Amino acid sequence: MTTAPALDAAAFEAHRQLLFGVAYRMLGDAAGAEDIVQDAYLRARATDAREVRSMRAYLVTIVTRLCLDELKSARAQRQRYVGPWLPEPVPTGSGDVISAEATVMERESISLAFLALFERLSPVERAVFLLREVFAYEYIEIAEVVGRSEAACRQAFRRARLRIADGRHRNPATAEEHRRMTVGFLKAAGEGDLATLVSLLADDVIAWMDGGGKRPGIALNPILGSDRVARFIAGIVATAAQMPGVGRVEFTEINGESGVVWRDGAGAPASVIVLEVAGGRVVAIRAIWNPDKLTRFAQSPPRA
Repeated sequence: MTTAPALDAAAFEAHRQLLFGVAYRMLGDAAGAEDIVQDAYLRARATDAREVRSMRAYLVTIVTRLCLDELKSARAQRQRYVGPWLPEPVPTGSGDVISAEATVMERESISLAFLALFERLSPVERAVFLLREVFAYEYIEIAEVVGRSEAACRQAFRRARLRIADGRHRNPATAEEHRRMTVGFLKAAGEGDLATLVSLLADDVIAWMDGGGKRPGIALNPILGSDRVARFIAGIVATAAQMPGVGRVEFTEINGESGVVWRDGAGAPASVIVLEVAGGRVVAIRAIWNPDKLTRFAQSPPRA
């Protein structure tokens, strides 16, 4: 009896970055995305290679369907989450998560702001939007992946695009402006310069602090308004400065944008902070303090 040829492991590895990108955008969870990719590998290895016409299409289909199943339980888990839930941040400067050749849409769709907008979408809308808008799939291909008709996929895409557009800020910052605003924000916060901090913030700025109930003193509700946000940020910095073992601030690329890793005295990541800038002001601050979401920054060498 002849054994069916298994899919080539090297061929799978050639698609790993793509598969992680799909799973991570779908889930907003890097650890969960890695588990999905590993599950996809095991399923692919058990497949007769002669039955696969397109390795890329086959693997993306497996990953997308696994993500759709995962999101059913993930939504219930997030309803029990302590405080605001934010996507798990990932360092992207090394090119192992998003390549230097990535399109503008690929880079934008991995930002924390964009991933947060994905929470507005149903799992199927999320999959359809990603495959169509980010990875340029045809509707006939998308229909096959998600198990819906082409007409249903077109409708899902229209709904998703409207919901995403409704949540986007106008006049988003360029990469250079975003970096400049981040540096100015850090300088003002470090010096306790409330007037400058307020001037950098939009009047209706909102700050989310994701501690997952594991960081005492972290706000459990979003903070609204430039004055309240500025005072809260200045207060955190002032309190941290008086604590023993204060570490350093690392300026690096996070989810395709300039961001900050705040490390403790031992070099472990205490927080990851990314600003959203539009119209020349900071319109949102997303700070992740939950240690379970900072593991991918643990090995990053501290930089001033």
